[in-house]
Order: sequence, then C-alpha cells, then structure tokens
Amino acid sequence: MNEILSSTEITAAVTRAKGAPFTIERARIRDPRDREVLVRIVATGLCHTDLIVRDQYYPVPLPAVLGHEGAGVVEKVGPNVVTLKPGDHVVLTYGACGHCHTCVEGHGAYCEIFFGLNFGGADQAGETAIQDAQGEPLHDHFFAQSSFATHALAVESNAVKVPDDAPLEILGPLGCGIQTGAGAVMNSLKVRPGSSFVSFGAGAVGLSAIMAARVVGATTIIAVDVVSSRLDLARELGATHVINSRDRDVVEAITEITGAGADFALESTGRPDVLAQGIEALGLLGTIGVVGAPKLGTKSEFDVNNLLLRGRSIRGIVEGDSVPQVFIPQLIELHRQGRFPFDKLVKFYALADINQAVHDSETGGTLKAILRMPAAAS
Repeated sequence: MNEILSSTEITAAVTRAKGAPFTIERARIRDPRDREVLVRIVATGLCHTDLIVRDQYYPVPLPAVLGHEGAGVVEKVGPNVVTLKPGDHVVLTYGACGHCHTCVEGHGAYCEIFFGLNFGGADQAGETAIQDAQGEPLHDHFFAQSSFATHALAVESNAVKVPDDAPLEILGPLGCGIQTGAGAVMNSLKVRPGSSFVSFGAGAVGLSAIMAARVVGATTIIAVDVVSSRLDLARELGATHVINSRDRDVVEAITEITGAGADFALESTGRPDVLAQGIEALGLLGTIGVVGAPKLGTKSEFDVNNLLLRGRSIRGIVEGDSVPQVFIPQLIELHRQGRFPFDKLVKFYALADINQAVHDSETGGTLKAILRMPAAAS
C-alpha cells in the first residue's frame, strides 16, 4: 500500500462487488503528474457501459470508481501539460495512447491498447491514483478519468477544452454516449442527405443518432423501440416514423416505409436478435452500425447469403469514430444553434442518489441521467 503524499480529498461513488449498489465514500486522489490534469467535476453522465462494468460484462477489476462522461473545471496540471491551465472548462472523453498506428491516422477510438487504457483499472504502469478512507487502493482510470467523484484525473489529450459560456452541467455525455450516437451517423456511417436511416433503440445513443440524422439531411428517419414515451420523443427530435416492435413486424414495417429497405441503420440495444433483425431490414448495399455492448462472447446469427447477395455491410463502431477535440465542440455549436437539442434527454440526480438514477435508467424512466457533484470534500 503506497501512501499518497500530495493529494485531494474527494467524495466518490464506489463499485465494490459485481452487481452491488454503489456506495458513496470519502477517498483521496493524488496530484497530477506528467501530462495529467486534475479536474473538479461539476457533473457526470451515467452510461450503459458503467452498468455493464458494474455487472462485470467487461472484466474491470473491483473495487473501482467508474464514471466516464465527466465535465468540470481544471484545478491542477502536471508539469508537461501545455494546452490546458487551471480554470479551463473541459469535457472528459475516452483514453487513447496517441502514438500507435490507428491513433496516428486519427482513429483513437481504435487505439491498439484501447481496452487496457479504458478498462484496465489503473494507469499504464499498473498504478492507481485513488485510495479509500482506509488507505486501500481503489481501481480507477476508467476511460482515463473515473469521474463518479468530485475530482478526477485525466490526461491532457482526453480533456477537451470547451467555451466558458457553454452549459458545463449538461456537457459530460458528449464525451461518450451522445458522441457515440451522433458520430455513428455523421462520421462512421456517413448518412447522406435524402437517405433512409433506422435507429434500433431509442435510448440516449439512439436518439442522439436520430438528431444527427436530421442534421445531415436524411429524409426518412425511423425509430424502433418498445417504450411509447421514447418513440414520442423520437418524433419530436426528428424521426419521421416510429415503430413499436411489440406491435408490428419490424422488418416488414421498415420495408413498407422505405419501399426497399433502409440505406443505413444503427443497433444500440446490445441484443443479438435485434442486430439480426436490423440486417434483414437493410436495402441493397445498406449498412448497419453496431454500438450496443453485450457480454463478451455474445454471438449473433444471420443468413450469410442475405448479407452477401444484397451487398449489405455490418460495421462495428466505437465512440462514433470521433476525434473528440474536433467533434465535441461541433456538437456544442449545433446545440447552441438549436439543431441538436440533446438537453431534452437529460434528468439530473445528486451523486448521493446514484442508485436511484441507475434504477430509473434500467427501468426506462430516464434516458440520460446526469449526476451533479456535491461540493468537494474538505
């Protein structure tokens, strides 16, 4: 057990065991080193990925401080930081090494060491930065931030500076869920003006994709879900058609609406049967993107000849293929113009109410929970 000599006292939501409720605890986080920055977190989005890690779909070591949609204010910077300073407003996003082949080509979401950096539970040297009240280490560096806390350590490269007048309290989800849905449409699938697009799932990611499809000029935008209120909101945000998959055969309905199947689709539910359905709903040369994250090892079945003979494509997508330093400011400007109203997805909770936020998210009552942080511990 290594003592943290120079540190800040924090309050954090801790995941101590598989499937267990989060516990609110006092802890300490060390000062930034090298190119790290210490960020006072204002608010953090609750994402599906936080919950599947809590449930150990991905083998992140526990106990851990999760959270990966943080937004806040830089308080301290490491000695080698050159682009950020104390007082800067930032949105925290995923971690990437910055120097492997894919990173150099501008595809940091497919960094060669992405899983270790974002799910390893420690820094690249295997060290943690947070200790609990008993001085025991808590696994951290989740998505290079661990922002379910009043403070988080990030790296200069994954702390995106945003305008001081932007509404910092709602911006955290731009670092993952919202940039994933919007980026899948704009960057990965490159949905065209006049084309047809289907979102399988009308949660925060799916609805972000629908808003993005409207921005880029798709003229047939279809939302598929089982929750009527989400489908109603999808219409408000840009869907031209909605389908409750409990009421209709989805493939038949999409074919009827589009005439020949969809040009583009996005699967955000993580359900293999929905993915198979989405493939069947594509038209000639149609493409479906996959962003839903099931347990490791999950398989999906589809007719290979229906893929082959119709020229259909399946595309795995991480973080919307975004370059966050470019894409997040673009989404903020679209929101400022009223063209990307992602604030309509949001419901706020205090950090102390994180388990209620989880319950409401898992039961469909809340689309995008955002946890407001208390004042830093003193």
